[in-house]
Amino acid sequence: MNWISNVVPPKIRSLLTTRREPPDDFWRKCGGCGQMTDKKALEQNAFVFPCCNHHDRVDARARLKQLFDKGEFTVVPAPEVPLDPLKFRDGKRYTDRLKEAKARTELADAVLIGEGTLEGRAIVAAAQDFRFMGGSLGMAAGEAVATAMDRAVEKQTPFILFAASGGARMQEGVLSLMQMARTTIGVRRLKAARLPYIVVLTDPTTGGVTASYAMLGDIHIAEPGALICFAGPRVIEQTIREQLPEGFQRAEYLLAHGMVDMVIHRHKLRDTLARIVAVLAGSTMATGKRNRGRTSGRLKANGHLNGSALDGKAMEALAREGNAMIEPVSDDERFETRKPEGRATTRPETDKGKTVPPREPS
Repeated sequence: MNWISNVVPPKIRSLLTTRREPPDDFWRKCGGCGQMTDKKALEQNAFVFPCCNHHDRVDARARLKQLFDKGEFTVVPAPEVPLDPLKFRDGKRYTDRLKEAKARTELADAVLIGEGTLEGRAIVAAAQDFRFMGGSLGMAAGEAVATAMDRAVEKQTPFILFAASGGARMQEGVLSLMQMARTTIGVRRLKAARLPYIVVLTDPTTGGVTASYAMLGDIHIAEPGALICFAGPRVIEQTIREQLPEGFQRAEYLLAHGMVDMVIHRHKLRDTLARIVAVLAGSTMATGKRNRGRTSGRLKANGHLNGSALDGKAMEALAREGNAMIEPVSDDERFETRKPEGRATTRPETDKGKTVPPREPS
């Protein structure tokens, strides 16, 4: 033993001899390549790992902060619902699981509603938090989604939803399945009000959420690598006993097969949403006096173009004279569709009432 151990008091000794260890949640492991990144650097990079651009999961509050101007928004409370109508219990009581999830996430349930501005335009947004029992859809979450949609109709603003869920909440049985119809009614109200409904599909979006409001939007945006499906790939492989193709049910696979409209990197997501909202929520100010007579009949009473019969000239007028922030897409960001090989490129021709089969490709 040295003189430090014999003479120096324990508290001072700890400062001189002991190295401070980082907290348990200081390091985050990349789900793509396995490299470690400190949590602070990951937050500054919008929870995207710099090593391979793997998109980590984001909680609901951080989602809304990334979306709204200056990260400021007003939380919209959702109505209260019965906590445990079925008195469900498996390994532990359902009410105990809810208490633990609320204490861990500081949320009332899996959906957080916020209203604010996006590039100066008023919007209402809702984000699902996967930390809260897997973002599962129960009575409280369904009521929150419906409340958010009704709030958008009340304020006459576009509605943006960030979906992240494992599906219906089994502890609520058929009452959770009823939320699929409940939220679909809310979507119909948005459609009837001609309000834009934009869905951002994040990792993971599965089960009853995919089978209802998450796939009923006007525009569907997915984050890179997000799992989007009803039944997971492992369940499908065990059912059909076949090997699924690589990347099956991932965002890029769904884009190639027409299930989503675009796959956007998280760093470009906010700007993309702002442009879409600006185009779909065109106002009379954007049309200008020169085009007012041409487009006034196409604009709805709430000022939104969503659901209107538009021509190219009206959209061009909004893009050129308004503040739509529309810029051309670079060639490397364009998605090109390829014609299937082995198919005819021309329609069958008719000759004297007889159908002539198309020529076989050479």
